[in-house]
Parts: sequence; C-alpha cells; structure tokens
Amino acid sequence: MRKSPIFILAIESSCDDTAAAVLKDDKVLSNVVARQSIHEEYGGVVPELASRAHQQNIVPVIDVALKKAGIDKTELSGIAFTQGPGLMGSLLVGGSFAKSMALSLDIPLVSVHHMHAHVLAHFIDEEGFDKPEFPFLAMTISGGHTQIIKVNSFFDMQIIGETTDDAVGEAFDKSAKILGLPYPGGPLIDKYAQLGNPKAFPFTKPKVSGLDFSFSGLKTQILYFVQKKTAENPNFIQENMNDICASIQHIIIEILMDKLKIAVQETGITQIAIGGGVSANSGIRNTLKETETKYGWKTFIPKFEYTTDNAAMIGIVGYYKFLENKFEDSSVVSKARIDF
Repeated sequence: MRKSPIFILAIESSCDDTAAAVLKDDKVLSNVVARQSIHEEYGGVVPELASRAHQQNIVPVIDVALKKAGIDKTELSGIAFTQGPGLMGSLLVGGSFAKSMALSLDIPLVSVHHMHAHVLAHFIDEEGFDKPEFPFLAMTISGGHTQIIKVNSFFDMQIIGETTDDAVGEAFDKSAKILGLPYPGGPLIDKYAQLGNPKAFPFTKPKVSGLDFSFSGLKTQILYFVQKKTAENPNFIQENMNDICASIQHIIIEILMDKLKIAVQETGITQIAIGGGVSANSGIRNTLKETETKYGWKTFIPKFEYTTDNAAMIGIVGYYKFLENKFEDSSVVSKARIDF
C-alpha cells in the first residue's frame, strides 16, 4: 500500500527576502521569493525596513506558493519555518505567521535552522542533481557565515572550521563598496572578474591556523591598496575594474580552497558540497568542479535558485524532520542566534 504524500509549506524570513515554498515529499512544487529592493539605497539591509516589508509580503507570497503548487491549504501536512539565525524582527514575522497558520489548520509545526537548510538543500529531489552520501563535507558561504561542516547524517552535523571575524560574503560586498559598486556588490565582482586577469594584483592570504578563516585583514588590505593606487591615478578603478575584481575573487577562492584541502586531508572525506548565497559565485563553482579531475573529489553544487535564501531549502529540512516527528508547539521562539 502506497503511503500518502507529505505536503510541507515552508516559510523563510531570516533576512530581507520573504520566501514560501510547497514540497510534496522531497520534490519542490513551488518556490516563491519576494526580494526587497529598498535596501539598495542604504548600501545594506536595514532591519526595521526588512521586518516591515516581510509583514507586507508574507500573505501574498504564501498565497502564490500555494496556487503555483496547485494545492489548497487544507491539504497541507505541516508547516516549516526558519527559527534562526537571522534578523530578529524578520524572523518573528515568519515564525508568528507559521505558528498561527499551523494552529488554525491543526497541523504540525516544524522549526528549521537556517544553516542546516543550506546544507540539506542538496537533498531536494531535482532532476540532473545528485545527492551526497553521508558522511560528506559541506562548505556554507554567505553574507553572514563561512563554515566547513562535517555532515554525518540529516541531524548530526559538526562545524570543524569557521570564520573568526567577517564572512566571505561580507568580504565580497565590502570590497565592492570600496570600488564604488552598488549593494549587493558580490555578484558584480563576479561579473567583472570574468573579464579580468586574476593575477593582475596579488593580495596576501591571511595566516590563520587550522580550518578557520579570517577576512577582515584582507578587506583592509584591499582598502589600502585601492587608496594608494587612486592617489597615484584618480582613474585607477575605472581603468582596472575587471582586473581588480578578478584579483579579489582569485584570492578569496584560494583562501576557501586551501582550507577545504586541509579538511579533506584531516577527515579523509572526498565528497564536498557547497551552499549559501556566495556559492552562486561562478568562480567558486568552476574551481570546485575542477577538483573532481584534479583531486578526485566528488562535488555537489546546488541548483542556482537554492543557493541564496529560499524556502525550498527550509521545506526539505521540514520534510525530514516531519518523518522523524520532530515537531514544535506554539511556545517555540525565534532566535537571532541559535546553536548549530
């Protein structure tokens, strides 16, 4: 006898994107994201504005997700939401809505750790994308996180390396700001880098022992470099934008790959998965794919729409937690910081 399908509505509101998705077991039926362009004029996310925009967006986004999935809310088996980490005001909007909707429909509520979701996004059933086997190493790289994680099972993960200061996504965005590029600048650095010489301007790697990262020193190094060069030639940035971006991207990729090589040597694990918004970077994706022939690694790169913040990744964690009856009651609270 075939088991009934599990329909999960997932809600993600950890930062400035309001997202909702509907999954039928491990397949995505809809994945809707409402982005907030208002932050661009401020050069970064403004928490108060983000939470207000979530309040405006959450009902229509969920409505569209259900309609795209072709199901009624009464068919839902459970609701998953991002509990944290993230911006508190933003998390509260998604968490409060999820609790209220689960209560009104009398269906289970599932809380999800945002970073677990980036790791487990690889288990969404997507044609043309393989799923890693346990154990594997996951590198989560985003605006707020840079981590190497040993993933033993769906609910057994261990951080074995992380940034001691800034995240890699912040390094990209702050470097872009130094170059006068608008927010978010990371994708623009990637765009210009594809046209430049990555060896044009050599930057120094920070000396950090073990598997941990540091990017604050690199940001300072880039700032002083640009200030010195523009003092000599006011048009330096405009004349060398492609080469500067290529050089910045090259050193960041080298820093990431150096640590990943050490992690493989120390653990003996050669299955590598990446996740998080910065995993959309073309240079990082290409470099990781090259390791398959260079080192014999098996690499897993998520579908582009599952790299940046989205609700489908929340839904896949919700699905596997649903199978294990890992539910919450209405007393569950959102947390800006939450243990991994």
